[in-house]
Formats: sequence, structure tokens, C-alpha cells
Amino acid sequence: MGRAARRRPRTVLWAAAGVLTLGFLVALQLVAHHLGIPGPITQQAREVIHAPKSGFLLYASMALTMVVLTWRQRLIALGAAIGIDLVFLAVRWAIGADLSDGHPFGNGALWVVLGLAVFALTRRTGAERLLLLKGVGLGLLLVTGRKTGDTWLLITSRTLPVTLDPYIAMADHALGNPSWLAGRLLEAGGPVGEHALDYVYAQLAVAAVVVALYQLRNVAAEQRFPRHHLVRTFLVIGLIGPAIYMIYPVVGPVFAYGPQGGTWAAADLWPNTLPPITAPSHLPFDTITPRNCMPSLHTAWATAIFIHSRTGPRALRIAGTFWLVATLAATLGFGWHYGVDLVAGVVFAYTIEAGLRTFDRGGDRAGVLLVVYGTAVFAALLTAYRFAPLEMARYPWLAGPLLLLVMASVVYGYQRLTRLWESVTIPAPRAEPLPEPA
Repeated sequence: MGRAARRRPRTVLWAAAGVLTLGFLVALQLVAHHLGIPGPITQQAREVIHAPKSGFLLYASMALTMVVLTWRQRLIALGAAIGIDLVFLAVRWAIGADLSDGHPFGNGALWVVLGLAVFALTRRTGAERLLLLKGVGLGLLLVTGRKTGDTWLLITSRTLPVTLDPYIAMADHALGNPSWLAGRLLEAGGPVGEHALDYVYAQLAVAAVVVALYQLRNVAAEQRFPRHHLVRTFLVIGLIGPAIYMIYPVVGPVFAYGPQGGTWAAADLWPNTLPPITAPSHLPFDTITPRNCMPSLHTAWATAIFIHSRTGPRALRIAGTFWLVATLAATLGFGWHYGVDLVAGVVFAYTIEAGLRTFDRGGDRAGVLLVVYGTAVFAALLTAYRFAPLEMARYPWLAGPLLLLVMASVVYGYQRLTRLWESVTIPAPRAEPLPEPA
């Protein structure tokens, strides 16, 4: 089979993925327009001119795109981005533009990424064009994924009038209500710790880019992307996770049981007083607060960073561990998640990661079984949180260890499977015979 024939299925797969992604974005844009909220396409188009919501994210997306460029081209692209941002900054200063709702930089990075797309289509051909377009798509997918997530959160707040927080709060008794404990510890630590954790939480995507850049460091030299890398896992988590929000709406303890919930809160208990053990019921809530707790996607993303950092140098492994621990501390300490959200997020991340790696191996049987098992555990967790929370609260000595045990079983299954895969020697491809001399 020729090289062109081997590449054809992957090209078709890329084209199909592009069409599906575009269709999903258009559908989400239409739903958002119907609800009177900004959609992902609208939000992204505004940042071509308006002050972006996150300049760091746009530069991170440009960094991902630049993995397909040479060092000379990278320096030119970076210089162009900074120059464009300086022009935007001068114009905004001259007209007295309000930057309170955006960052003063980031437009230049987006302009460079879009410019590279135009350059690829007009000045490059064949494999070189395809590689450059893949780099552009990778960068745009990162920032578009962020905009898509923002739209999903607005949709959950507009379309889901009640939440399941009382059920989750009861189930959380099985773990000792860790959000209440972490909230008190964070308050005792003072503003320095709060600011540090808030920064870690907000810049999770930038941390992911650091790990991804290490994994993609050889793309320009090898003229191809590795089969599996962190950005794929990040995007799949962000695509599937919000759909679960729609069937399992939860706002978090700081809203449902804390001061940020206002008159909608069930009670003002977080973080000083544990919720009483009583039969739970649905909690009506406002049309502003996102229902984005179950599962904790920040935990899932931080777990993915941790998993992918394991193959890097020691400094990267330490950074991945730090980001995971700090993210867990922030999600609990700020009252944005319950402990059981985090357990579900870890299981969710390992199941997604196992699924992607199994797909890369052509549907390996052991991998498929692990994905099925992880999915069953995840479904069982959500079912228990919804239909047996009172029993979990009354018997924490049984329910708590059981939750941690099933979570650990998925983690162990993944570790065992990947070690098995890595121990299998993959035969090197047969060399093509050299042509006979004329």
C-alpha cells in the first residue's frame, strides 16, 4: 500500500472532524442567539477588534500554532503579534477605550494565527499547507473551546431552573464535606494564598499549553504531529463534560449554601456550618449562575495535565503534580465544588484518556474493557449521588471509602493498562527498498 493510500483515511478523518466541529459551533451559536446570549462564534469574532477576555489564552493558542514553524518563523510571528498589540493599545489609549472587561493585549496573537491560515491557503501547497493548517486549527480549537464552554455555562443557567445541590451536599457527607474544611483553611491562610490559588485555577489552560508544547516540540522537525497529546484530551473533556451539566445541574456550595447564592441559597452555611443530614429535594435557582459542578471539569483537566506530564522531565512532572494539587485545593477552598464532584472528575478524566489511547491503538480489547468499566463507575457515582445521598450521609464510614476505592480502581486500571502497552515492543516498519542505480 502506498504512502498516499495510507494517509487517505486520516485525511478523511480530519475532514469529518472539521465538519462536525463547525456544525456543532453553528448549532450552539443558533441556540445562544435564540436565548439572547452571545454564542462562541460571536465571542471569538469580537476579539479580532475588541479587548479580549483572556490575552494569555490567545498567546497560548498562538504558541500551539507555532509548533509547526521554524525558529525564525516563530520569532517573526511573535514580533508581529506584539507589534499589532502595541498598535491596538495605542489606539485604545488615544480614544479612551474602557478595558475593565477585557485584557489590553491578545488581539495580535489572534491576528497572527488567522494570518497564518490565510498564508497557508494562498502561499503553501501539499503536505506543507496541511501541516500549517493543522497548527492553526490546533491553536484556534483551544480558544474556541474556551468560548464554547462559556456559552454552555450561560445555556445551563438559562434553561435549568432547579439544581441538585441538596443531593450532592448529602452525598458529600460521605467524604467529610471537604469543601467546608478547605474553605475554612483558605480563609485562615489569608489573601496571599487566595490570590495564588485563584491564579492557578484561572490559568489552567496556560499550564496545559506548557505540557502540550513539550509533547509537540518536534512537530516542525518531523513534519507531523504525534498520535496522542494533551490538547486532544482537553478538547474531548470540554466537549462531553458540559453535556453532563445539562442532565445534572449543580451550582456549588458557595452558591447553594453560601453568601454568593443570595436569596436563592438554601441556607447561609458555607464554610462554617455543615449542612444538616435531611432528606434532599430540588433547589430552585437563578438564571445567572452556571450549573457547572458535576463533574468538576477543572479537576478533569488538571488530572489530564498530571497524566501527560508523567512522560516529561522531572521539572515538568513536579509542575503537573503541583497544578493538580493546587487546582483541587482551589475548587474546594473557594466553594466552587463538592468533594464528590472531584471524585467524578478524576474518573471522567481517566476514562476519556483511556478511550483516546484505545482509539489510537485500533480498539485494543483491554482498552475497550477499561473504558466500559470507567463509564460504568462514572454512571454509578452519579446515580448514587442522586438516589442514595441520604444513605451515604448516614453511613459515611462505608460510603466514603467505597467512593475512593472505585475511583482508585479506575486509576489503577489505567496505570496497569498503559504499562502493559508500553511493555509491548512495536516492530519497526520495513524499510522501502532503494531504487536500482541507472
